[in-house]
Amino acid sequence: MRASLLQIAVDPDETPNTRRDRVSSLVAEQRGVAELVVLPELWPVGAFAYESFEAEAEPLAGPTHEAMAKAAAAAAVWLHAGSIVERAPDGSLYNTSLVFSPSGDLVSSYRKIHRFGFDQGEAVMMGAGDTLVTVPVPGLPLGVATCYDLRFPELFRGLVDAGALAFAVPAGWPARRREHWTLLARARAVENQAYVLACGTAGTHAGVPQAGHSIVVDPWGEVLAEAGDAEETLTVELDPALVATTRDRFPALKDRLLGLPRPGGA
Repeated sequence: MRASLLQIAVDPDETPNTRRDRVSSLVAEQRGVAELVVLPELWPVGAFAYESFEAEAEPLAGPTHEAMAKAAAAAAVWLHAGSIVERAPDGSLYNTSLVFSPSGDLVSSYRKIHRFGFDQGEAVMMGAGDTLVTVPVPGLPLGVATCYDLRFPELFRGLVDAGALAFAVPAGWPARRREHWTLLARARAVENQAYVLACGTAGTHAGVPQAGHSIVVDPWGEVLAEAGDAEETLTVELDPALVATTRDRFPALKDRLLGLPRPGGA
């Protein structure tokens, strides 16, 4: 299976509608190139553009859904369309990922569980999701996480238990913590013996330079491809059988101890 990560540059001078049109064209160009395409977190507005969240929030079936459904169908790909600022029917905001089938149907949505901001920004503006999501990509069941989720290994363990062989992690990760980004992506791959497709943004979001450096890591922790810090597309070949082979030859997951004894044996 071939997968492409589209590391989108977020230019504050480009309107969200213009960017949707541009990204739709980039996705459509993947027809015959890839079977799975992954976009970054909050690319329509910018992950750190908190002041724009209210104005740019959209319903699940809003303009980004419409544009990306058409793009997925045009390219005939499984499309993880990154995430949007979702406005729920009750008015609450969520950082919500959308995943489309090659026919353009919305097959999954995921509300980000771990919100970044330490009692400000996203952490106070958006609600937290409460459901783990996997996508039935043929041959390569895909676990879905978003950006800050990457720091919480228990989420990925849950996705493994749900059958994930690969993780898609769209992000708007800041440049000042780029080393954490690549380190954590490799750690999640090694500890879960699964592919990690971590797709970030380029450019600057509300004055915050983005890390870029989208990365694809195999189940042994080897980096298959890594982008630079500008807009770029990574296309890699994934072998679903490698997950089973890795887990069979080094069966660390079988040694998991759930419910560890309390300190002192009490």
